[in-house]
Amino acid sequence: MAFDTAAQRRQALIGAGALLLGALMAWGATGISSVAGYAGVGPNFVPWVVALSLLACGAMLIWEAASGGWRELEEPSGAAQGDWRALAWVVGGLAANALLLERVGFIIACTTCFMLAVRGLRSSEGKPHGGSRGLAIDAVTGMLIAAPAYWLFTKLLGISLPGLTTTGWL
Repeated sequence: MAFDTAAQRRQALIGAGALLLGALMAWGATGISSVAGYAGVGPNFVPWVVALSLLACGAMLIWEAASGGWRELEEPSGAAQGDWRALAWVVGGLAANALLLERVGFIIACTTCFMLAVRGLRSSEGKPHGGSRGLAIDAVTGMLIAAPAYWLFTKLLGISLPGLTTTGWL
C-alpha cells in the first residue's frame, strides 16, 4: 500500500482511527454478557454490530486511500477556520445540561441546553441572537421539545428521568 500524497496519508489515518475505534468496541463487547434475552439476542449484540461495522468501514477507508484517495470530493464549504465563540455556546449548553439535570430536572435542563446551543448555531451563521424576544422564543421552543420527551419517557415508557417536582409532570 502506497500513500503518495499528504491527502492520502490523512485519509488513511482516518481509516486507521475507525479501525482502532472498532477494535476498542470489540474489546469492550467481550466483557458484556451474551446470554440471549427476549428477542433471542443478548445485550452484547448491538456493540458487536457497531464494532464490526467500524472495522469494515476502517478497512474500506484505508483501501480507498491506498488506491488513489477518496474520489469525487467537493471542496469543503464554510469558513477557513472554526468559530470558537459559537462552539463555546454549544459546549456551554451541553455542560449546563449535565450540571443542571439533577438539580432542576430534565425539562428545564434540556430547555437551557437548547437555548444556548441555538445561540451558538445562530452565531456561527452570523445571524443575530434576537435579544430578549429571541431568548423567549428559544425558551418556549425548547420547552415544547423537552416536555413531551420527558412525558413520553416517564409516563408512557416508565423510564425514570429527573424532574423538578415529585408529581412526574415537571
